[in-house]
Amino acid sequence: MKSKSNLGENPAATILNRRRLLQFLAASPVIAGKAKDLMAAEGEYVPSARAEDPYIWKPYDPNFLLEKAEDALDVFDFEATAHKNMIASFSQTHWGFMSTGADSEDTYRANRHDMSKFVIRSRRLRGFPDKEVDTTRTMFGTKWSQPFFICPTGRNGAYHAEGEVGVGKAAGKHNVMQCLATNSTFGIPEVNKARGNGTPVVFQLYQQGNFEHSKALLARAEREGCKAVMLTVDGVSSRKDMQFARQQRDDKKLCLTCHTIRPGGKPTAVQLSSKIDGNFKEFTEEMYNQKFTPDSMTWDWPKRVRDVTKMDIFIKGITDVEDALMCIKLGYGIHVSNHGGRNEDTGRSTINSLSQIAPAVKGRAPIFVDSGFRRGMDIVKALAMGATMVGFGRPYIWGLGAFGADGVDKVISILKAETLAAMQQVGAGSVKELTPDLIQRAL
Repeated sequence: MKSKSNLGENPAATILNRRRLLQFLAASPVIAGKAKDLMAAEGEYVPSARAEDPYIWKPYDPNFLLEKAEDALDVFDFEATAHKNMIASFSQTHWGFMSTGADSEDTYRANRHDMSKFVIRSRRLRGFPDKEVDTTRTMFGTKWSQPFFICPTGRNGAYHAEGEVGVGKAAGKHNVMQCLATNSTFGIPEVNKARGNGTPVVFQLYQQGNFEHSKALLARAEREGCKAVMLTVDGVSSRKDMQFARQQRDDKKLCLTCHTIRPGGKPTAVQLSSKIDGNFKEFTEEMYNQKFTPDSMTWDWPKRVRDVTKMDIFIKGITDVEDALMCIKLGYGIHVSNHGGRNEDTGRSTINSLSQIAPAVKGRAPIFVDSGFRRGMDIVKALAMGATMVGFGRPYIWGLGAFGADGVDKVISILKAETLAAMQQVGAGSVKELTPDLIQRAL
């Protein structure tokens, strides 16, 4: 890695001393705003979710940017480079939308902070060389190389021109499950082709204002080989994105001004890149903007979906035991998620929700979980609690924004290596050996 700043013979010491001074000044209510302005003027990159919390954002020098993806040591290393590239090539608005959470961001922060509330037992002298540790997991008739998956995140073309196609190239190379959002820049056929290994994406669906639109999208997904659909149910109300709104004060671009054009100048909207059949030749932005009404978000919606598709159905956005038990009763898979802290600010993390949901489910339904997972040990903790698959979102967006497909490739490689190492440290020879007796609440 190479420094992009000119700070004398000892840049690290200079940066540290300056940061300490600014943090001291920031502690004063009188001049806190000025200290923040000074940090911005100095080019100091401070992640939106409170850089002073070391468990959420690891300590690092923001003035050192990656020159190539291979230089990254963990997924956090990509963040500053992605930020620099995105505001240069796209918009601060794009970065702000991805990097912030709802309201006071308590949920966003809790997703990371609560990882420290659970510890895992390590068994010794188990003798597991690399080749004997089985990290595979079989879901939807496919044997995946890893027990983690790529979460659906909308409009990846806002972060890099390769968008979901670049993500698909990397995920397919590693045979990692990928879930594609309703509001993706590229459509299912393009991403499946980019994956190149014969394993289709899992589809994520937002309820549409016109159910015929949902039917058409489901039919297209099924025709393109998708075996499962994630029905997102946690977007039923408005939200106040305070940090995002503050970032927009200096960048007046509206999101849709650059989302209606795909990289290369081709017109697009949500999943526009391929035909969906049914009564619609293609899915348009206008169709997507016909939003549902909150009173239509009931358990009747998944039932209507089941009536028109043979794909496995997971309910994405479950955070409470009662809702998880309802999924079991009605025959749906469970996806524990709080949208990465983007849609609600209850302050409840998904790792905490999982710790209560998994014992109640007792293996009667598969459980996916996401929101806040950044390291291999995070993944192993969730698997030991009872998760079937563990998802991550922002880390691969950081990789994509930094280096396109190469960045996503490296993010996946890092998480693979960390998950393997964590399993070896725990003494588990396979994912199946990660059992609840290994997990404990921290004292």
